[in-house]
Amino acid sequence: MKTRDRIVATALNLFNEAGYGAVTTALLAERLGMAEGNLWYHFKTKRALLDAIGERFAASITARLALVPTSDPVASYARLLRAMMAEFRDFRFLYRDQPAYGDHAAVIAQNAPHWTRQTFAQIEAHLGALVDAGLLDLPRERLRDLASNATILLRYGLEHQRELGTATASGTGAVHRTLLRHLTLFEHALAPAAAADLKAAIERIEAEAPLAA
Repeated sequence: MKTRDRIVATALNLFNEAGYGAVTTALLAERLGMAEGNLWYHFKTKRALLDAIGERFAASITARLALVPTSDPVASYARLLRAMMAEFRDFRFLYRDQPAYGDHAAVIAQNAPHWTRQTFAQIEAHLGALVDAGLLDLPRERLRDLASNATILLRYGLEHQRELGTATASGTGAVHRTLLRHLTLFEHALAPAAAADLKAAIERIEAEAPLAA
């Protein structure tokens, strides 16, 4: 791995573990096993590191937004949920700590509203595929609101638990609870086999997506 990439990856891990505000340049340099001067040869400021992480975040979201329903809409929706949980895992501090450090990286600030609207549309498309397959018994005019509510529960579910004092790190069941709560929005309208398959997929996602607290 190139030095610059190693710095970004290590900084991301540290920010996820400890929070952006708690990570000093000295701590980051120590974790990297390099002098602070060498660190700042590649990144002049901590904000420059944040911008580099923002570029990785943007690439991850672009890849996730490319996921479309397939001939197996249940598996497709499970794949989408897995990708969203991976975002929350890999970029935990961006979702958890943003109020503590101020503005987002430029690429995030510029694109966040667009990404949110695209995410609503993406979830709506996957729900529509379930309707088309006869697996979700809901009128199409309700799907946009359902997609919006599902996005909110997925996006803020972990933070809601954390604010209530509930542990959210790996092994606590936080991902499992978040995914099941979002499923309550439409489980009543799912075919029993589809609901069972989604629940089984959620069990696997919990095991696959370790989270920093």
